[in-house]
Amino acid sequence: MTSTENSITVTRTIDVPAKDVFALLTLPARHREFDGSGMVRSSEDTERITKVGEQFVMNMHAEDMGGDYRMYNHVTAFDHNKMVGWQPAQEQNKDQPAGWEWLYELTPLDSGDTEVSLTYDWSKVTDPKLRQIFPKVTEEDLEQSLNLLAAAVTAS
Repeated sequence: MTSTENSITVTRTIDVPAKDVFALLTLPARHREFDGSGMVRSSEDTERITKVGEQFVMNMHAEDMGGDYRMYNHVTAFDHNKMVGWQPAQEQNKDQPAGWEWLYELTPLDSGDTEVSLTYDWSKVTDPKLRQIFPKVTEEDLEQSLNLLAAAVTAS
């Protein structure tokens, strides 16, 4: 685990090739399966993420956020079988991400396994009111996300 004032990164090894992990990460419809925060409910997007600049919508739920809400995720990183990331935007400003990012980085290991790093970075959040809620997701939530990702990809 690496933590700074504005980000948290957790890493674990998953016993499958990077291409299999990447295939799951790029399907928004399956993101609920590996959400360690418990906020992701579903996505109506059935298309695979294929490049930077794409957008996908997630149906979310958190009591402290008023219950059900939607996030409009803008793909900010994409390197086939190596990296995928996105910045969420709130519904009222769906074309303008608010400054935090989720980034998955995959490193193939000689054994055929994959080292997966998940970074939650809020360094670009500039709204002082919004900045107060960070970090909204804990290190434990991120570790749980990687545990759930491992379970989901090995069950696929």
